[in-house]
Amino acid sequence: MAEAADFQVTSPSPARRWLRRTTALVAGAPLLAGLLQLPAAGSAHADGQASAKADSDSGAVAVAIDSLSPAAPTDGDTVTVSGTVTNQGKQTVTDAHVGLRVGPPLTTRSAIDTVAKNSDDLQGSIGSQIDDKYVEKFSELTPGVAEHFNISVPVDELDLGQDGVYQLSVALSGETSAQPWEQLLGIQRTFLPWQPDAAGSKTRTTYLWPLVSTTHMAAETGPNEQQTPVFLNDDLAKEISPGGRLNQMVMLGKDLDVTWVIDPDLLASVDAMTRSYQVRDGDRTTNGTHQAVAKQWLADLQDAVADKEVVALPFADPDLASLAHNGTDVTGSLSQLKDATDVVANTVEPILHVKPSTDFAWPVDGAVDRSIVKVATSAGADKVIARSDSLRETSGLPYTPSAARPIGGGTTAVVADARLSTAFEGDLTKASASTLSVQRFLAQSLTLGLQTGKERSVVVAPQRMPSGSQARAMAEALTALQGGTWSESQKLTAAAAAKPDPDATTKVPGTSSYPSSLRKQELPRSAFQQVAETQYKLDNFKVVLSDPSRVVTPFGRALNRGMSTSWRGRATEAGSFRDGVESYLDGLTSRVRLIDKSETKLSGRSATIPVTVQNNLVQDVGPLVLRLTSTNPTRLEIGGAAYQEQPVSVSGGHSQSVKFTTSANANGRATVIAQLYTMDGRKYGAPVTFDVKVTEITATVMLVIGGGVLLLVLAGFRMYTQRKRAAAREAEQGDPAADEAADGPENREDHGERLGQESEEHARADGPEQPSDPTPDTAAEDTDPSGTGERVDR
Repeated sequence: MAEAADFQVTSPSPARRWLRRTTALVAGAPLLAGLLQLPAAGSAHADGQASAKADSDSGAVAVAIDSLSPAAPTDGDTVTVSGTVTNQGKQTVTDAHVGLRVGPPLTTRSAIDTVAKNSDDLQGSIGSQIDDKYVEKFSELTPGVAEHFNISVPVDELDLGQDGVYQLSVALSGETSAQPWEQLLGIQRTFLPWQPDAAGSKTRTTYLWPLVSTTHMAAETGPNEQQTPVFLNDDLAKEISPGGRLNQMVMLGKDLDVTWVIDPDLLASVDAMTRSYQVRDGDRTTNGTHQAVAKQWLADLQDAVADKEVVALPFADPDLASLAHNGTDVTGSLSQLKDATDVVANTVEPILHVKPSTDFAWPVDGAVDRSIVKVATSAGADKVIARSDSLRETSGLPYTPSAARPIGGGTTAVVADARLSTAFEGDLTKASASTLSVQRFLAQSLTLGLQTGKERSVVVAPQRMPSGSQARAMAEALTALQGGTWSESQKLTAAAAAKPDPDATTKVPGTSSYPSSLRKQELPRSAFQQVAETQYKLDNFKVVLSDPSRVVTPFGRALNRGMSTSWRGRATEAGSFRDGVESYLDGLTSRVRLIDKSETKLSGRSATIPVTVQNNLVQDVGPLVLRLTSTNPTRLEIGGAAYQEQPVSVSGGHSQSVKFTTSANANGRATVIAQLYTMDGRKYGAPVTFDVKVTEITATVMLVIGGGVLLLVLAGFRMYTQRKRAAAREAEQGDPAADEAADGPENREDHGERLGQESEEHARADGPEQPSDPTPDTAAEDTDPSGTGERVDR
């Protein structure tokens, strides 16, 4: 009925009616002649008609609306529509003109969806033609060539009546050689919101302006005392540089009345860039050079959010749905979410100088089920941002209710409108696509406001990471909305506190209702298991450090990043990041280790064995407990038992040896295990295993050695007494030196010979000579080295 009415109101001018009659007469002459010819000619005529139809189809013209200003006109305005028309066919279009057509108001939101879906359909309703003076003519349109048009019409000429959304069409008519009469060849429909006077009850609209990015920082820090941060790449610098996505978000958002939703990880990452930082470049790192860009972006953001509402997500924007579906049965996963929430206060306010709200949780695309709500509120949030295509109305309401819904347990679901929230998705790089999105958004907003005439609170939660073109379209629409007559801005906290509609649904759907397309993108259970394993290693590592904060902070934040929503759809990159965090932690942990030992040889019943602990970290470690265990205590005891423990602390960049007393009970080889432990009894690092070869000394061998020593002492004593007796006899016979001087050289030689003979005689008189033992009673000590630093003290 409506479409029939649209066509009926079309009234051609008298000149055009005369032209059509003349054309009909001219066309009728050959037709009459054709009727008198053979049937074969009729067949040829039919083929010609099919050919003409094909030529007409191929000659369609694409119409693009690049701008419509003002987007929401009022009395006295002039509406200007500009864009392009492009002949997509093979034939030249002649006598073409572009004009505007206005259809009747669209009274429902679903009617707007239908028009938007068929915006370029030639068969649909196109409305009545505006006066011919508001057209732009083209003598011809060459195939493949775009021609620009610009039409301005006073709003009074549009004949708009009651408040509402009107279908505004830009239509091109013309002729082709195959069909030499005026016909509709191209059309583009859009929407014109019309409410010139301020509404009695305005819709309170909350628009979330998200500042969220992907993960950019690694757990790794530079090899120095300053802990220079390392970035995975230089992408963040591109995003915050002039013209970059995040730079545009700040520049556009500063002039809008919006609620800023910020990931603290983004702030921490940019803040780290303001100082010395490094960027990975393959297998090496290079010094970062965008400190000035980072400082400027933060300064601009501080100005933009001053006196504005700021909502902070948990650090790194954890994937609540993945955690709810795949991580709750992994020990420690919920603790990670709690840590990510607790760190917000020390991140956002010191950087932005505003106190953020941390009461809101925002699952991906606002898709919720009972398990997601439970996880979202486990870290302290009592408000969950959902979306109306997830928390659907079940009571058949003919209007859109307010956003706030009490869903039990003191939790409020803030339900964002799905149509408004998804208005700026897709490729909006072309001006025509952006313009259509803006007009559709405004149309939906006005129609929503006209549904009841009552004041309602509406929340718009767009995609987390809008592109630059999407952000520009969002800003254009919000500028028009906030300057319009039917809506006023409202903070998110006020929307959540608004009086809920008693007829709105409050039932949260079950897990089975979660969209399969989103479930396919979730982090798997193995991701949360790996995070838990890395956390366990971190807990072991931090207790041995003199300054645990140097690893707890960077690794704690890296574990939060491993659960980020930004990894959705990027499973390979996510796994690589988590592997990198764990590998780097393993590398740091291994810098505190036991030095390997080779086989140690032990002679005797007791000795000390040194074990060396090496610390290649910058900071001191300890106290640790070093335990030395004998696997065969019946052969070798450590400190009189099967094992012995000693505390050990090592300065940064140094090594420390710990000595253990051992006692041997039998000959043979005994295996010994050295293992470091934390003070709470958990193993630290890998053990070192080595063998101790025991050579026991028997009592018989000890007697032989003692007898040999006694003989040596007695022989020495006998030699001493013999010399003393000889000296006494020489003294009784006079001074041999004086006699030797008196006798001369020859007498001195004779005298020496006599003394030698006397000495031999005395020796024979005292007894026979005692020969020495031909071989030693004991083998010589083993002089082989026991390995690096492996000296055994006895």
